[in-house]
Amino acid sequence: MGSELPEIGKISPQIFDEVILPRLGAANKDILVGPQHGVDVGIVEVGGKALSFTCDPVFIVPQYGWERAAWFAIHIIASDSVTSGLKPKYLSIDLNLPMEMTREQLDIMWTVIHQQCEKMGISVITGHTARYDNCHYPMVGGATITGVGELTEYVTPRFAKSGDKIIITKGPAIEASGIFATMFPKLFEREFGKDFSQKVQNIFYKMSVVEDAMTAVGVGVRENGVSALHDATECGIWGGLYEVAQAAGLGVRIEKEKIVIEDGVADICRYFDIDPYASISEGTLLIACRAHKAQDVVKALSGKGINSSIVGELTAPERGMVLVEGGKERKLVHPIVDPFWRAFYGALAKGDK
Repeated sequence: MGSELPEIGKISPQIFDEVILPRLGAANKDILVGPQHGVDVGIVEVGGKALSFTCDPVFIVPQYGWERAAWFAIHIIASDSVTSGLKPKYLSIDLNLPMEMTREQLDIMWTVIHQQCEKMGISVITGHTARYDNCHYPMVGGATITGVGELTEYVTPRFAKSGDKIIITKGPAIEASGIFATMFPKLFEREFGKDFSQKVQNIFYKMSVVEDAMTAVGVGVRENGVSALHDATECGIWGGLYEVAQAAGLGVRIEKEKIVIEDGVADICRYFDIDPYASISEGTLLIACRAHKAQDVVKALSGKGINSSIVGELTAPERGMVLVEGGKERKLVHPIVDPFWRAFYGALAKGDK
């Protein structure tokens, strides 16, 4: 008997290797980047161009408010797409709407998706929209974004090398903090004060890596800059770093104290007793970059108002996954289970609003 499915969340690398990876349909020589754990896009060559494809749920949470829910839904999908290094261009989307959704709610949701796509230069090219029984929030469909660029422009972990620097934007638990702040504003006002509650609610709109990624690759790619990109979603920074190194076939050495952290994040995670570095963090971009361009990437990000720092480097595989904390080295391990979900549903059950 192989590995079991997780209680909740993404399947493990073992399940992926045992069930998914051996069965990928027809072989095709045009595939440049195929399915791989820790890699969020597939890339193919078509007509001398590189096309990237990513596939994600349409994740709508009405409790965020319809505008915020729609903003987050499209940016989740686009954030995966831009980790290819290619500019996102086309959206195909399937909406399987719950029966309780109204025309007004759909209108708000779709208007925001349209506006954000227009802003990012993404055109909607096809889709399917209907209401069905047994369709429930937050998973209300699925979508694919296609990116387009030159064959020399895409990035992927196989381009990463030992000695590449690791840059992290925004720091840990961006998504966990943004969701907690949005869902429980009165709790934070009561525990930390009104100013704190208002400040941390702004973290919600940091839950996107579109500008981070496009800014980073604008400095240069492969031998001239960025070699790989990955957004730190489930299991946060620790999980994301492990996945990048594993996908590259390399080791990694990270100095925890060098990782930037947004104001309020540590307080939120301490209150809910979760490790910020293992918690879900859509909006945090992990960047592997040739050493001679790393400072240029940090400078370019700063010019866009995005906090980032050089926190370590990729190493030879035999050196393993190493985390330096308080001057001491220990093994970097994948958290496997993200602590956010249990804390979040526990807070909902208590009615901590």
